[in-house]
Parts: sequence; structure tokens; C-alpha cells
Amino acid sequence: MPEPIHQVTFQPDNITVDVYRHGENLLRVAMAAGVHINASCGGNGTCGKCKIIIDKGKVESEHSEKLSDEQWQQGYRLACRTQVIDDLTITIPPESRIDNSALKRKTGGQRHILKARDLNTLVQGLSINPAVFKCYLELPPPTADDNMSDLGRLMREIKKSYKYDRISTDFHLLQRLSQVLRQADWKVTVTLVYNPKGFKLIDLEPGDTSKDNYSIIIDVGTTTVKGQLLNLEECRIAHSNTTDTDSENLCAEDARYNSQVGFGEDVISRIVHSQKKGGLEALQQAVVADINEIIAHLLESAGIRNDQISHLVLAGNTTMTQLLLGIDPKYIREDPYVPTANFFPPVRALEIGINLPDYIHIYTFPLVSSYVGGDIVAGVLGSGIFQRDELTLFIDVGTNGEIVLGNCDWLVCTSCSAGPAFEGGGVKNGMRASQGAIEQVRINPETFEPMVITIGNQKPLGICGSGLIDAAAEFLLTGIIEPNGKFDRTLKTSRVREGDNGWEFVLVSAEQAAEGIGDIVLTEGDIDNLIRTKGAIYAGCRILLESVGLSFNDLDRVIIAGGFGQFINLERAIFIGLLPELSTDKFMFVGNGALLGARLVSFSREMMKDAQRVSDMMTNIELANNMKFMDEYVAALFLPHTDTNAFPGVMKMLEGNN
Repeated sequence: MPEPIHQVTFQPDNITVDVYRHGENLLRVAMAAGVHINASCGGNGTCGKCKIIIDKGKVESEHSEKLSDEQWQQGYRLACRTQVIDDLTITIPPESRIDNSALKRKTGGQRHILKARDLNTLVQGLSINPAVFKCYLELPPPTADDNMSDLGRLMREIKKSYKYDRISTDFHLLQRLSQVLRQADWKVTVTLVYNPKGFKLIDLEPGDTSKDNYSIIIDVGTTTVKGQLLNLEECRIAHSNTTDTDSENLCAEDARYNSQVGFGEDVISRIVHSQKKGGLEALQQAVVADINEIIAHLLESAGIRNDQISHLVLAGNTTMTQLLLGIDPKYIREDPYVPTANFFPPVRALEIGINLPDYIHIYTFPLVSSYVGGDIVAGVLGSGIFQRDELTLFIDVGTNGEIVLGNCDWLVCTSCSAGPAFEGGGVKNGMRASQGAIEQVRINPETFEPMVITIGNQKPLGICGSGLIDAAAEFLLTGIIEPNGKFDRTLKTSRVREGDNGWEFVLVSAEQAAEGIGDIVLTEGDIDNLIRTKGAIYAGCRILLESVGLSFNDLDRVIIAGGFGQFINLERAIFIGLLPELSTDKFMFVGNGALLGARLVSFSREMMKDAQRVSDMMTNIELANNMKFMDEYVAALFLPHTDTNAFPGVMKMLEGNN
């Protein structure tokens, strides 16, 4: 091993890493050290998110227009444009760090994570019979008159005591079967997993451990990774005992931002990175590390061991699923846009680096197409659309916009590239929903003075997606911007001004913002990014409806899913034309649809079969080369829309303010 040439210490985490090449890129050094620095453009210098401060040492760095002269003098640099030529101590400022605490925020009212006892409000006829379950057995020892093989003896007792048939056995279990039976004095607990072909024996434990039956479910999102730990035994008891309505089966939950964001904000940039030497391995290792951290936190929070876990369910979009499994996603982004497979057989968690016992296999939700993945199948499953007659529009608002339309008879779906604006990407002072992010905005219609609220009530660091929607709605309502997103430059306020990137509105002055941030502004370019994002989602919904000869007025229900969807102000989203103008009674928020469906699959083996059925029911409408979509998209590039008849209530409000 060569001697290190330099050392870099990252503050405030106080992590020191050795550097073996003079002139190494600082962002690459941070990645190698497991230190996160926001870099939504994948390190090409265009986003300006990877700001760091040089506290000690010398660097070679390109001056960037993303840094003001004042910031440059204060030692700010972009990590992706900085080379290590000396021992360094650097500080990662708050705006460049990931803050996972905001991911644990809860919302009130109907925007909650549904408990098992609540699932029947969405899914009909739910029966609680986990796909992975445990059975306690007391076997008679072998004798000269009964010298059946150990496995045969075990199978005989399972069939006799529990009436299960068609049971296969995991080979790994056979290697320790005889020893465990004798050490346990023939009193053991077996773990069985259900599949459509029968049952499989995957584990054998001494004594009665039938109550130690837990499932971990993971939503592998493009931006965030979220996990929950479920007690499958408590779920079964709660279902059978109708008086036990307060029984809790959700033992712990955790979330963190997907470390793959260091390789790019969206799936396309990550697919591109996967084609570089070692790129696929790096992307897989990054998300597996996140999953392992989440699992460790779940186990610690609940006070259980990892050998008490029986089941692991993962839901992700098509790209995230293939990257997690180490499957090349190259052809997802190439015409005609096909994934490697729509269904992946169970794989041992340990084989891809997940820290769980070797008998645990990963169940991944089936995929529909290159851009409609298992997370959407899980959301449709969890929302019960496939069981009901009522016509439902399901919208998962995230880094991409996935949309499903249908009922119990048919389902059509599509995906539109919404862009990263809702996650702070492409916005000058944009940021993810973390501490210090502006999430609510109100504007005085006479003085045009803003009032802002941040996550955690801290000094503002920037603005997140929900704040961006709020601000755009307020700008439109108060006449600060025109319906085309351009600022009214005749207003008598110093907050509308011409900046380095064109015309902008000062939401928060440097004096009121967090230290070192400067003025927090929204530019016309930021508003344009938002308009394009909301336009893509609205146009996708409209095309999906038109493809089956329907309109928004035919809808019985609109379901909003996704982590970001939990925090959307419904009225504001309608006001800017992100969502259709319908009675608010038709809208329903289900929170994280992927986790909702994953819970069902953990609780019920019938739901596992239904997940495959839902996937098979869904017909994908590809928008990439759809000219009608482009026409609808262009029509939606207006606030709220060029078709003012589609938003009569919004237009009435705007006319009343003129």
C-alpha cells in the first residue's frame, strides 16, 4: 500500500481521510470517505450545491459564477472544481450537507402513515397471514424402528401439526439441520416462506421462537431511502383479536437521503454514471450502505437482534431496483426503453451486501416498464385501486412523476420526467426539505413584504419544494409575477430587482438568512423550472385520461402519494396548475405508497399474489416520443394553464385581485 500524500479533514464531522494522488478531486475524496456533500449535477460544476469552506491548507480551484466574490474571499469553493494539493481542513456548510431529521416529520389529518388496522379503509378483504411465518415443533427422536432422515422427520411433523404440504428446503439449512435438531433436543421453531408453488423451509432455530417474527420493509427512492420494522406476530394477533385495536405492529422507522445523489440527482445521470468504470459497483454500494444503516437503526430502536428478522421487502423504481441488485440499467434510457426484467426472483440479502442472516431473501416488487417501477405497483396495491369500481387517478409526486389511472377492471400508467425542482434542484437557492428550508410563504398584497416559515423554525438556508409552490402561488395571487412566470417590473418594491441571473425576488435578505448564505431569492429561471415541472405532471395526467377517452371531470378520486406529496398544500398546488381543479373532497393523501404496499405484502401472502396481478394489469403509455404529450406540456407552461376554463375557481380569485 503506498504512503498517503495528503490528508483531508472534513468538519463538522471531524472525519480525516488519506489522499494518495496529488491533485485529486475534492468531491471524489469526500465520496471515498463516505462524507456527503450535495452535488446534484453529478460533479460537473453546474448546480453550485457542493460549496465547502477552506479552513486550512492550499487548493487549486476554478472560480465559479455560482460563488459570489464575497464568498470566494471567505474561502468558499466548489468541491467538484477543487483539487487537493496540500493537507486540508475544510468545513461543509449547512446548505451543502444532508440533514435527515426533516425526513421524520409527520403531518396531521389524513396525511399519516396507516397502521395495519387502518389498511381496510383502502384495501378490501385483507386477511392477515404473513408470507413468512414460524411454527414451533416437538419432534420424536429417531429410533431403530423409526429411522427416517432428519429432514423427512421434520417434514412429517410440519405436515402433521400444521397441515402444510408441498414444502421445499433451502440447501443452506441442510448444512446445519442435524446439529440444530440434536442440540435443541428435537424442540425447534421452523421458518417457512410462502410462494405460489408452495412453501419453503428457510430457517431452523432451537426452542420456541415463534413470537420473534419481524419484517423489514424498505422504500428505495431516488432521493430518499425509508424503512420500517414490523412485528408480524403482533399483526396476526391484532387481526384475530378485534378488541385489541391499539396493538402496534410498527416497531420502528427510519429514513435518510439516498447517498447516490452524489452521483447525480436523477435516474438518468445515475444510469450515465453506471456506465463508467466501477460506476455500477459504486452506486450499488452507496445505496446498500444506506439500507444497512437504516436496518441497524431499526434494530437498535426496537431492541431486537438481526436474527429475529424473517422477511425483507424492497420497493423502488425500475432504475433504483436494478442498481440495488447490481443489474446494468443501460437500456432503460435507450429507445425502446426496456428494463432487464419485470420480475426478479428472490435473492439472498447477504449476496448484495445487506447485513442480515443468510436465510433471508429479498422480495422486490414487480416492475411495469423502464420508468414505472415497483414503488408504483406497491402504491397501487396499498391504495386499493385495483379492487374498486370508482375511477381513480393515482399520482406519485417525487423526483419523477408517476401516474396511474383506472379501477378494478383496467389500469393504465405513465411516467413523466418532472425534474428536480421539487427537491431543490435547478433552483438558485433551492434545497431539500431539511432544517432551515423555507416551506411556507405568504406575501402582503400591498407592501409585497414576505413572511416565511422554515422547517425547524431556524434561520433560512434556502427554499424546498413545498415552499417553492407556496411562493409561486403567492406571487401569482399578489401580481408579483404574470401567468407566464415573468416578474412585474413596474411594482413599487425593492424586492423585485435585476440580479446576476436575471430578474429575481428577494425572499429573505442576507441579514435575516443564516450566516454566509446571502440573499435568498427566487429568479425567473427558478419559476420557469417550477412551471416546467408542474406542466409535465399535469400534462401526463391529461394524456393518460385522453388515452382512454376520459377527462378530469370523470374522476371519482385522486390519490396523492410520495414523500413530497405528504407536504403539498393542496389548494396551492391546484392554484398553480400542478393538480386539476376538482372538489378537494375527491383528493386523498396516502403518504408513502411504496411502504404502504410493502406492509401489505409483509402482512398477507394473498397481497403478494395481488402485487403480481396489479403489475400485469397495468398498461404503460410511453410519453418520450408522444407528440400529443408535447402539445399538452406546452399548453401547461402557464400559471395555472393556457386553458383557463379548466381552472374557473383560480381565475375567479385572480380576477378578484385585479
